[in-house]
Amino acid sequence: MTDLFIFSGEASGDLHGEKILEALYAQRPDVKVAGVAGPKMRAAGIECIMQMEKFQVMGFVDVFFALPRLVRQFYQVANAILELQPKTVLLIDYPGFNLRLARHLRKKGYEGKLCHYICPSVWAWGKKRIPRMAETLDLLLTLFPFEAEYFSHTTLPVAHVGHPLVQRLQETTYRPLTFPVGKTLVGIFPGSRAKEIERNLPLILKTVKKLIPSHPHLFFAISAKFSEQIQKCIDQEDLTEHFLLVPPERTYDLMAASSYAIAKSGTVTLELALHGVPTVVTYAISPLDLFIAKDVLRVRLPHYCIVNIVAGKTVFPELIGPNFSEQSLHEAFEALLSNREAYTRALEAFQALLDKKDASSEAARELLKIISTCA
Repeated sequence: MTDLFIFSGEASGDLHGEKILEALYAQRPDVKVAGVAGPKMRAAGIECIMQMEKFQVMGFVDVFFALPRLVRQFYQVANAILELQPKTVLLIDYPGFNLRLARHLRKKGYEGKLCHYICPSVWAWGKKRIPRMAETLDLLLTLFPFEAEYFSHTTLPVAHVGHPLVQRLQETTYRPLTFPVGKTLVGIFPGSRAKEIERNLPLILKTVKKLIPSHPHLFFAISAKFSEQIQKCIDQEDLTEHFLLVPPERTYDLMAASSYAIAKSGTVTLELALHGVPTVVTYAISPLDLFIAKDVLRVRLPHYCIVNIVAGKTVFPELIGPNFSEQSLHEAFEALLSNREAYTRALEAFQALLDKKDASSEAARELLKIISTCA
């Protein structure tokens, strides 16, 4: 019988799943795990029933056009779980899909345990999810210590396991990054997908071009997953001599070497905060996505960057949607250069908010506990 079924629908979930699998196998080598998995989880030894890559979409518009395919895959995954009848199901992040999947499994009579890893942002939006999660789930594993309080009035068991990034950085071996002597390095992180780069990078490069004459000591390095696309943009702005392209596998080396950064909003901002790098956060979105977020979903937040949300204040200046322009980025980065000490103190205070737990091992222990309660 399958002990655990894991669902991961995106690359970050695949990375979390890989570490949990490694911890599970270390603690109980005979545990049987199947699921929807990406390349990292597949390499870790999971029995893969469907590849994670089939689920990857970005933004409201992309989701809309992919909806028929996602609906088909939803039922394929649900039926696979109902057929396997694993003792426990672990749903990693991807809440729009996963919370619906959990409710569907309950309605169809699944009697095993349902666990969700990485709390949806109910503390920022979607508070209506709280009672639904409490009705459906058997365990919620959270990354941040404050998240449990949002479920304190419910019967849902919540276990704070810590953030996996903290442990990952502690285990990272860094290699020095070579760039011109006497220069101050600025790391550029425009996104991990081609569309994100297309939307964010041109404005960033125009701002860099404006910064260079007044700050000749600055040198720029860019985390380049799509190196040809990025190099073309750099060449178009005639900035080749001011830039170093860094392969994705050396992203942490780039963060460690950077004195400042400009980054697209996402997990990368948390990674930069843990590296102590003062950062301006950007997020260019399409007009249609902006309309859906503001006027349909009515998303109204004081902060959108995860670092600022967790801190409850502005640690990183953030330029989201219409607030992201060449002028606003230039002004925000100038302020970063002028107030480095203040930003550094704010980052030290933020880092103190995060526990130093081995999140993956903690999550594995919680999962094995709940598996052991199943017949």
